[in-house]
Amino acid sequence: MTQTYTITRAEPIPTLPTIIYKPKGSVRKSLPAVWMRAGTSKGLFFHRHHLPASIADWEPILLSAMGSNKGSTRQIDGVGGASSTTSKVAVVERSSRPGVDVEYTFVQVAPDQPRIDVTGNCGNIASAVGPFALDEGLVTVTGQEKEVDIKIYNTNTGQQLIETVQVATDGSFREDGDYTIPGVEGTASPVKVAFLKPCGSMTGHMFPSGLHQEMLTVQSRGFGSLAVRVSLVDAANPFVFVDAASLPSEASAVADAADPAFLELIEDIRRHGAVRFGLAEDVQAAGQVRGTPKIALLSPARADGDGVDIEVRAFSMGKPHTSLQLTGAVCLGAATIIHGTIAWDLAHPKGEDEMPKHGMSLGDQHIAGAVPVGIRHPAGVIHTETVLGMDLTGAIDVDQVAVYRTARRLFEGRVFYRS
Repeated sequence: MTQTYTITRAEPIPTLPTIIYKPKGSVRKSLPAVWMRAGTSKGLFFHRHHLPASIADWEPILLSAMGSNKGSTRQIDGVGGASSTTSKVAVVERSSRPGVDVEYTFVQVAPDQPRIDVTGNCGNIASAVGPFALDEGLVTVTGQEKEVDIKIYNTNTGQQLIETVQVATDGSFREDGDYTIPGVEGTASPVKVAFLKPCGSMTGHMFPSGLHQEMLTVQSRGFGSLAVRVSLVDAANPFVFVDAASLPSEASAVADAADPAFLELIEDIRRHGAVRFGLAEDVQAAGQVRGTPKIALLSPARADGDGVDIEVRAFSMGKPHTSLQLTGAVCLGAATIIHGTIAWDLAHPKGEDEMPKHGMSLGDQHIAGAVPVGIRHPAGVIHTETVLGMDLTGAIDVDQVAVYRTARRLFEGRVFYRS
């Protein structure tokens, strides 16, 4: 037998009052932004017209958005990921320069200090500028192109790039593909990033000291006076390339442990390299700009390194880099095919006879293709393709260095900041 129950209420449930929170004296401020993975980095992408006209006024906005305005190492009160590779910004706009589609300014936001750095470029972040420009309508395609070359100008260094990106049927950036890069899970479409005439990005010369390699005297805080073998190379970004074998034996013993004393030594070498580059008057001034020059340790490829020519351990903003800066790959790729550099010596053991891996161009004509140079870093192997160019006088220069990356749009909306 089925029983039926009726539930009745003696009194209606009272309606709770609506509470509206109005913070005293504060108004939320926000900007339209896109968060993108670019190679092995992540960062905020802005349209130039959404930010103040003066770059000097960007700092408080970007520090707050990233969570660096109080100097917190965790960036917990912002969108930054507490590392140099996840605390980056690209500011993009349509270009009025002849032969250029878009231009962008790169901003490195310190993850542990209330400071931004606009002195250099970031190749990983650059790899998403083309996809961003395509998705945002800064570049449009006509017809049914499956890929498009986007000409890009970096305002930090004056570097010009050509990015070849895949196009979806609706004219947006096609992310899906079969290409993989070390340090990123899964597959995506390849983005070819070609750095045109990358030498002298900040100094005007590939070898600002006039030497392909030299012994750099360093007054270190923990190891006293010492001399290390370096190549000071400026291509895409200035790098202090250090022969790891020339480091003091006591420093080499802790090289893989991110020991504070070891990192302090690396920073001391970088600062002395900055002075030798001509980028700082003294080591104290060099310590105020941690983004440039950059520094990396070089070693010969291990015997099991099939397709690997050289090994590198790079550093970023005072800490070991989890992989390798893309500009570092460009710079090292160029240095590896130039006779007399440390990179050349380590990649070409004495007595080893091999065909040159670089391509060749004469004027505007490519007359020989490049063979990829394999560079092993902590996350895997990256390949670069370098083309040397010869002008009508017979002078040789680096015409371009190409690398391949992937990129993905992670979210879009508004990022909040406090002034």
